[in-house]
Amino acid sequence: MNDDPGSTSGPAHRTWWDRLGHLFSGEPRNREELIEELRTAHTNGLLDAETLPMLEGALKVTELSVDDVMIPRVQIVMISAEAPLADILNVVVESGHSRFPVHGEDKDDILGILLAKDLLKFFGNDTPFDIHSILRPAVLIPESMRLNVLLAEFKRSRNHMALVVDEYGGVAGLITIEDVLEQIVGEIDDEHDDEDVPALIHAQADGSWLVSALTPIEDFNEDIGCDFSDEEFDTIGGLITAEFGHLPETGEEATAGDFLFHVTEADDRRVQQFRVTRRQTD
Repeated sequence: MNDDPGSTSGPAHRTWWDRLGHLFSGEPRNREELIEELRTAHTNGLLDAETLPMLEGALKVTELSVDDVMIPRVQIVMISAEAPLADILNVVVESGHSRFPVHGEDKDDILGILLAKDLLKFFGNDTPFDIHSILRPAVLIPESMRLNVLLAEFKRSRNHMALVVDEYGGVAGLITIEDVLEQIVGEIDDEHDDEDVPALIHAQADGSWLVSALTPIEDFNEDIGCDFSDEEFDTIGGLITAEFGHLPETGEEATAGDFLFHVTEADDRRVQQFRVTRRQTD
């Protein structure tokens, strides 16, 4: 018998494999015990530093649902089916994405998915542009779907993107196969990802802040020092737009709590940035 403690055939190694075999022998054991066994394997040198987190991530996706990791509706880059080709190209180039949901009369009326590469057929010839002719079917899934179930569906259907709908049938968010895989292997950067994530809140010399409308309310509360509720809205843009009661234009102002929100950037679809100042109180 080889008693060398450094040998993978020694007693310690066999003991761990005995325990792992016992773990899968059909006897009831919980997830925490399984993770503990995997961490013990890492400590004993049987799993390297990269394999352990991937195994833990694979277990994690069985506990998470789509709404835990989806891109919220406010951040989805959508294209109107009525948009001219030139406008669509601008959106494609500016966003750097390869797939885009295309909607009809409103953003809950999803007609299909546009692949950026499918636009190439309209260049270099006289083919009239018809976005409907190149749309791929859109996959609609509920917020409650488990990530492991979605991953299996992506693999089966060969789709890379799904739109998440709420209980009323409205679009709540979007999720891609990359979003799911990142829960297992960690952040996946591609050539379009910025190396540094831009700050969403910029403190100004006069005591105000320039705040991106996409700033999560939780982050806004932490940075600015307030306690806005995030039960109804995810971003500060959604919260303050609701205060206006309409889609505001650049220059409009609204108050919420102890703060004045001045719209500094907006387009015909959403607010992009506010200047936030603390209101004077007597």
